[in-house]
Amino acid sequence: MALFPALALAAACALPAARVTDSTSWQTVFDKGLPYREFLAKAVARREGWLRITDSTRVDAALVQRARAVAGSWRLLVVAVDRCGDSMNSVPYLAALTDSVPAIGLRVVHPDDGKAVQQAHRSLDGRTATPTIVLLRADGTSAGCVVELPRALREWSQAARTAKVSSDSLHNYQRTWYAGNRGVGIATEAVEMLEAAASGRVHCARGETP
Repeated sequence: MALFPALALAAACALPAARVTDSTSWQTVFDKGLPYREFLAKAVARREGWLRITDSTRVDAALVQRARAVAGSWRLLVVAVDRCGDSMNSVPYLAALTDSVPAIGLRVVHPDDGKAVQQAHRSLDGRTATPTIVLLRADGTSAGCVVELPRALREWSQAARTAKVSSDSLHNYQRTWYAGNRGVGIATEAVEMLEAAASGRVHCARGETP
């Protein structure tokens, strides 16, 4: 997928340093969320796509093993909506991963309830976005985040926007990337985020309010 190859280097330069995660407890927001299967049952927009991806989702056994090896209790707070293609292409894989790892819970929250979470964890260009995925410690504080897109696609897209690549080209590349990647990127980054948090490090590439 070597579209706009010069953007790869630019993307690496575009990333801000990760900030220290906030001390706000997001537990009450997490508690308002739905388990993935309940969210899926209520999905109307893009329903066929959600069902198709969910039914075909597989997470690499090595990633599951790595996640199971991390001590402690963790939660993934996911702010998402059914009409969002990026959510549809990431959340089913996160749900499959957490289904296989008893120490990680997952809830999907609508932006109406998760607005503050989105505002605290913005996209690299400063937008609130879906999905916003926040790893929570046992006390509900943020231990890491993935905002909107898996890392490789996030970095490429940020560089593409900076280079003023057309929206059509941007979205075509994203669709192609998702189809070829099949959730490997988001599942890998989620496990890396978990491992980093367990080691006292922060995995959270996020932007500031413009």
